[in-house]
Formats: sequence, C-alpha cells, structure tokens
Amino acid sequence: MRLVWKSLEKMRCMRKRSTIPFLGFLITFLLFLNLYIEDGYVLEGDKRQLRETSVHPPSSERYVHTFKDLSNFSGTINVTYRYLAGTPLNRKKFLTIGLSSVKRKRGNYLLETIKSIFDQSSYEELKEIVVVVHLADFDLVWCENLVQEITRKFAHHIIAGRLLVIQAPEEYYPSLDGLKRNYNDPEDRVRFRSKQKVDYAFLLNFCTNLSHFYMMLEDDVRCSRNFLTALKKVITSREGSYWVMLEFSKLGYIGKLYHSRDLPRLAHFLLMFYQEMPCDWLLIHFRGLLAQKDVIRFKPSLFQHMGYYSSYKGVENKLKDDDFEEDSIDIPDNPPASIYTNINVFENYDASKAYSTVDEYFWGKPPSTGDFFVVVFNKSTKMSKIKITTGSDDRQNDVLHHGALEVGEKLVGTKKGKQCSSYITLGEFKNGNIEVQDVDHKIAFDIECVRIVVTASQKEWLIIRSISLWTTQPPSQ
Repeated sequence: MRLVWKSLEKMRCMRKRSTIPFLGFLITFLLFLNLYIEDGYVLEGDKRQLRETSVHPPSSERYVHTFKDLSNFSGTINVTYRYLAGTPLNRKKFLTIGLSSVKRKRGNYLLETIKSIFDQSSYEELKEIVVVVHLADFDLVWCENLVQEITRKFAHHIIAGRLLVIQAPEEYYPSLDGLKRNYNDPEDRVRFRSKQKVDYAFLLNFCTNLSHFYMMLEDDVRCSRNFLTALKKVITSREGSYWVMLEFSKLGYIGKLYHSRDLPRLAHFLLMFYQEMPCDWLLIHFRGLLAQKDVIRFKPSLFQHMGYYSSYKGVENKLKDDDFEEDSIDIPDNPPASIYTNINVFENYDASKAYSTVDEYFWGKPPSTGDFFVVVFNKSTKMSKIKITTGSDDRQNDVLHHGALEVGEKLVGTKKGKQCSSYITLGEFKNGNIEVQDVDHKIAFDIECVRIVVTASQKEWLIIRSISLWTTQPPSQ
C-alpha cells in the first residue's frame, strides 16, 4: 500500500502535462481503490496502518490524511470547528442550507442572503430548515465583527436552532502555496479558488448529519417565495428515481441539492482535487462518477444571484439567472408514476420526459386515432388542477391537433403494464393545450390514471412538452 501512496504523490506533483487525461485516470483509480477497500478486500493490518498514519500528521503534511485515508472515504473528516453562533439541535431537519463567506474588497451580501432565506419561508417551512454559515476568512477581527452583526439581526433564529455560524481553523487547511496552474491562471486566482474548494469541503463535512438533504448556495443570492415547498414537490416527484445532484439555478454553486449521505464523499473529493480545476467542474465530475450522467435542472429557478462584485478581488460580476421567478410556489406536484404510450418514440425523447419538471419533452412520430399517452400513479390521489402543453417554440406544428384528456380508476394488469379500466373525459385539447381547474370538484373518486387520447390521426409529429399535475393532498397510503 505504501508504494501505491508514493506513486500517487509523484503523480500529483507532475506539472505541465495534460491535466484532463491525468485527472480522469486519477479519479478512476481512486474510486476503484475506494471500492476495493470498502468492500473488505484489504488486510486489516493495512487498514490499521492507514488509520494510524492519518492521526496527528506532521506539520509539513497538514492535510495529507484527507487525501490518503480512503478507508474512511464515506466517513466525516476529523475537524474541530469553532462555533461562532448557535449550536446544532438533536433533531434532524429536512434541509440544511450551506453558505461559505469570506471578506470582500467591495460589497457584502451575506446578511441580505440570510434575510432572504428566512423572509421567503413560512413558519412551517422554517421548522424544517437549518442554515449553516461558514466564515472562511482567516481575518479573525472581521469574523468577530460579522458574527456580532449576525447575532444582533438574527438572534431569534439562532436561539431556535435555525442558524449556525462556524469556522474551520486555519491549521486544518492544506498548503495554498506553490499550487498547480493548470489553466495558466494568475497565482492569486488559483490560490483563491483552491481555498474556496477547501472552504466548501469543510462546510459540507460539518453539515453531514444535520438533515436529510443539503442545498448549496453562495453568499450573495436571494430566494423565491416558499422555495422549500417547491423543493419538496420536486423531491417527491423524483421518488423512486436515482439522482446525485438536482439543480435549481443555472449559475455557479447556487441551488445545488444533494442527499446528505453523499456529503462526506463530496467533501473528500473536493479536498483531493482542490488545486486541479474550478469547483463547478469538479461537481460535474463527482456527479458523473456516482452515475448521474445528465444534468437535472428545474425551471423556474428558485435562487437568483444578486451581488455586483465578486469575492475575488471585488471584480464586477453581474450574472443573472433569467429563469428565476420570485413567486414559484405554483410548481406542479407530479406524484410518482409510471408512464406508458403506444405512440412511436423518436430517438431518446421518451415518454417520461413529458412528466418531468426538467426542461425536456416527449417527441413521437405522427399519432393515429386511438393512440394514447397514460400516466399511472403509484398511489391514487386527488387532483386540483391538470395542465398539458404540446408543441414547442421551434416546432409549433408538432402539437396534438385533436385529443381528449381523461382521468381513470380501477387499475388492472395488462401485457403492457397497469392500466385503468374506467375513464371519464375532462375536456378536449384546444390549440394543442388543455388546462382543467377544480378537478377534485368534478371527479368523485381518487384518480389512478391520467390519459391523453388521440381522437383523429395527424400527419405532424407530436411533442408533449409538459404534463403538470397539482394534488389536493398527499397520495393516499
């Protein structure tokens, strides 16, 4: 094992070579080595030796144990944090919101960001969140002054256990001198972004056991109203499907959602490659290594960048997310379901994409009379509203020209999967769209299926852009 670690160290010190192939090899090597160790194929003596060398590392190797202790790759990192304000509660919350902040040369938006999180949440939502602020600047006077201001403005949230302010001591940080310049960036920029990744890693590590989910934000954002309710709807709609990272903003490190169980791996991952590349690139690599190939991003965005000056040298940064909506509470519920259609699917524009709240759609070849597209729920439910749109901006003729919307009950098994045996028609499509309000007042039974039926053949292909469903209560048990 020692030979392996020596060869790894030599590889890490190699400079001015092709970074991407090297990083790809190194990531793959470490991943398989991690699995090898975790699956118990390493002798106990080797494991013990790894653990022993990670305790009290010499000062010249201040954080080498983070990179080497792969036997505990899924465990938290041993850091003694300073509690600057608040203490964690014993009860696990639904969501932790993590912010890392440093002293800026121009502007400071942290207090506005914290205020937006709390102001845009209802009393019931506040019970389910905890906000953790990592003051990651080594200027202790600045930190002390900011903590006093945070304590004065948000005392009741601190007392309620909804706000924690922490700091990872400087002695836990790896060396920030002589870093790789893989992209010919200035040394100070490389140092800034390398430290930033370590800041995030320590924040993630601290938040591991606070909640079921973790939301990554920056310290200069504002939130949409009732963003937690919108998040919960999306998480519920993804029930039963695999995901590593869900995105609720297209900018930077804003609005990235993780399972808390993945935070230790992500923290280790950022620390391993803290000097290799920008953080957002590493997040993409991490997602891919855990087998989520595609981006899963939701619209409208729930978070907006509001700063005008970057935390790096105070340079101007006026990026805005044009998909952000201040009031996004009307996000559909789309309860977990199976999707079936007998319309010929074009390439990978499969049926499930019409039901997703991601910016995707179903695309099929010309449908015939009697063809169908059906959503079969895992659990029966009551509906308040159903909205279906077909076609797209660049393919406006690929709409459903003649079709009906039906809801059904009494599930039966068929060769093609489950289907409802009894349906009621709610309405006809007009200009390729349909929206039905107060469904629960029109239908007496709990709905088990929603079906689109083609009532006349058409020559044009069919795009079903979105199927949006709003429930009146959680699905029955």
